[in-house]
This record gives sequence, structure tokens and C-alpha cells, in this order.
Amino acid sequence: MEKSRSKLIVGISGATGAILGVRLLQTLQHSNVDTHLVFSNWGARTLIHETAYTVEQVQQMATCHYAAQDQGAVISSGSFVTDGMVVCPCSVRSLAAIAHGHGDSLIHRAADVVLKERRKLLLVVREAPLSDIHLENMLKLSRMGAVIFPPVPAFYTHPQSIDDLIDQTILRILDQFGVHLSSPKRWNGRMSTTGAEPEGQRHSGKRKR
Repeated sequence: MEKSRSKLIVGISGATGAILGVRLLQTLQHSNVDTHLVFSNWGARTLIHETAYTVEQVQQMATCHYAAQDQGAVISSGSFVTDGMVVCPCSVRSLAAIAHGHGDSLIHRAADVVLKERRKLLLVVREAPLSDIHLENMLKLSRMGAVIFPPVPAFYTHPQSIDDLIDQTILRILDQFGVHLSSPKRWNGRMSTTGAEPEGQRHSGKRKR
């Protein structure tokens, strides 16, 4: 039998960090992974506020897309086999709804299906500081098998831009689904002896000696 393409559900909820979901879709556009996208209502609103993209432009980056309340969509059924789902970014409202089984939107329903089918669910929770409620919901979902993945930046890569921070986060997210992209930003075990170049020196072309 011919091996089928991988399928990944991508939810973009209303937390700040919409660009993370956009970059995830962009990265997977020319891969062997079909993306099934759903925005929450507030996810669409946040995208417009935070980025220069329209909802329609981002939807075109995905293989398929669905309306926020379309409970009849294919991703709302466990018989539609996927490799899992990532909510990127994930608001604490969506975190709570998923933790307590409130399938009142397609993102929440699709996540519920992924949990009940024992597939991988990864939540890029974007909130700080975290209350006891948030932490309890995270722990509850982690015990169910979900991966809680706050988009915490790595500085050992000596990032030079926000794009560098975003790309490193997407690299780590895709690792969780067995999509391993080559990158010079992976940790290689070698410690820098000089550290990152100071901002002023980098711009002036001078190096610290």
C-alpha cells in the first residue's frame, strides 16, 4: 500500500502570538504534512491586530481550513485519522475548555477527539504569570497525555531577531510530531567562549576581543 501523507490539525486561538501559528503553517507548506486549520473567533481577531496577514491569506497556507463553529467538520470525528493536533498559540480559555471537555467550538472539539483517540495533542500555551487555575489545567491535560509547550525562547542560539526566536520555537514544536528539520540552530554541545556580540559592536562591525 502507498504510504499516506501525514495529517496535522492546527488550531489558532485568541492568545497573543498569532505569528507562531502562521510560521508553523508556512514551514509545513512544502512538506509531506497536510495541515487542517481552524481559527477561533478571537484567534482571527488577534491575527489581524498583531500581523499584516489576513485570515484568508493564512487559510490559503493550509491544506484545508474550517469554520470556527463547524462541528460537522471532518476533524471533529475520531474516524478521520491524523497524527495529532497543535493549538498554536493556545489561550488559557482554550486550555480550560479542552481540560474540562467543553467542545463548544471546533478547536475544542477537535482537541477532545485527539485526546480520546490517544493521539498527540500539543498546546502552545501563551500566558504569564500563571495562576493556580492555569497550572491545574495544564497538569490535568499533561496527565491525559497532552504536551504543554509554552513558547519559551532559547538564547543559546544567540538569536539576532524576533524571527530567530519564532523559528527556533517552530523547530521544537515540529520535533514533537516527528518532523525534524535541519537547522544550524540546534544545540551541538559546544559552548561559546565569547558569548553573543554586544548590540553596539555588532552594528558597528567591531568584535569583542
